[in-house]
Amino acid sequence: MKPDLKQIQAPIATEMVEFEKKFRDFMKSKVKLLDHITNYIVKRKGKQMRPMFVFLTAGVCGQISESSYRGAALIELLHTATLVHDDVVDDSNYRRGFFSVNALWKNKIAVLVGDYLLSRGLLLSVDNGDFELLRIVSHAVREMSEGELLQIAKARKLDITEEVYYQIIRQKTASLIASCCEVGAATSGVSQDQVEKMRDFGEKIGMAFQIKDDLFDYGEDEIGKPLGIDIKEKKMTLPLIYALNNASWLDKKKIIFLIRNRNEDKKAVNQVIDFVKKSGGLAYATKIMTSYFEDALQILNDFPESEYKKSLEGLVRYTIERKK
Repeated sequence: MKPDLKQIQAPIATEMVEFEKKFRDFMKSKVKLLDHITNYIVKRKGKQMRPMFVFLTAGVCGQISESSYRGAALIELLHTATLVHDDVVDDSNYRRGFFSVNALWKNKIAVLVGDYLLSRGLLLSVDNGDFELLRIVSHAVREMSEGELLQIAKARKLDITEEVYYQIIRQKTASLIASCCEVGAATSGVSQDQVEKMRDFGEKIGMAFQIKDDLFDYGEDEIGKPLGIDIKEKKMTLPLIYALNNASWLDKKKIIFLIRNRNEDKKAVNQVIDFVKKSGGLAYATKIMTSYFEDALQILNDFPESEYKKSLEGLVRYTIERKK
């Protein structure tokens, strides 16, 4: 049965409503312009999967506490800050189909808003003595930054190996979902061993999530990002890496030339996409994604049965069966 986000959210529906109120409060400012912008950000929120991971993990491990709300808010604040800054760096005018902060208010204001969100997250933790949560989330932000920079450095040379690819997505994407699950467990009152187990669970989900995202670039489903955008940005993702590793010397040289020199040409991008599909790159990436997914479920099986566990499993399935 296809996972449904409303059904998945059912055990934590009350917590999600309460979280939204608290999150709005955490973002408030006495500066009218800032308040206006943060309201714009909140109204255009995504699926809120990060707080869902926090609350469901806390429920699976023990109890959802007041610090679970603060942990979820800390992650959202720091993550939103990185997204606002990313749009400035990428010169992107859209975020989730809406105008980005920098598109509406220009770069200087967007950078300052990102800084404000970052400081709100830090103060929220410091004021409440949540130093362990701050350590967990700060570690994730550091990892995300390093992963992004590693990908940029490697994109220049187009020499990413499969091993380096896993390192990039582990830092760039998986670290944040791992921190959501670690925060959920850490605020539920379980042992450090269980907290580490949940972190490992989250990391595997994050790996599967990013590989799924990379598969979207090859047009298997209708999605929010344009077809071939990773190729245009010279991002070496798993389907392409596999295809190049299994290509003849001549084909490899030809494809790398197209990515390096004709990445803005739609016809050339389509040639690369066809090459990856014919080389079995999509099937290989799907196999690796499924392996991470199954490993994550194996970890979850160690926890007692509950409505939270059922929903967390549903959320895991959603991450790899989603259409966008």
